[in-house]
Amino acid sequence: MSTEIIDRGRGPEIKGTRITVYSIWDYAREGHHHTYIAVMLGLSSNQVCAALQYIEEHKEEVLADYQKILDRVARGHPPELQAKIDAMHAKYEKLWADRRKMALENGDACDHGG
Repeated sequence: MSTEIIDRGRGPEIKGTRITVYSIWDYAREGHHHTYIAVMLGLSSNQVCAALQYIEEHKEEVLADYQKILDRVARGHPPELQAKIDAMHAKYEKLWADRRKMALENGDACDHGG
């Protein structure tokens, strides 16, 4: 498994994965050990350590970009997009509920409360 950090235009990520250093930072900033992060994200400890080293070496830039991501998430979707999402959800809500119910009755799925 590669420990190289590359940037394909989505931000720095672990080569061969779609996991960015921002995903690693989500866990690291809460104090999680690199082995825990590795298990949670399906990575090797070496890959996580490489990402943590990258974060440390580029901390100012990474944290500034990370804050921009948090700010964008906090703003939510633009109203016109949220209206489309709400309409789609309303349109398919019964279908999704029926499929969940059928899967549970057939023993084909687990109910995760969703």
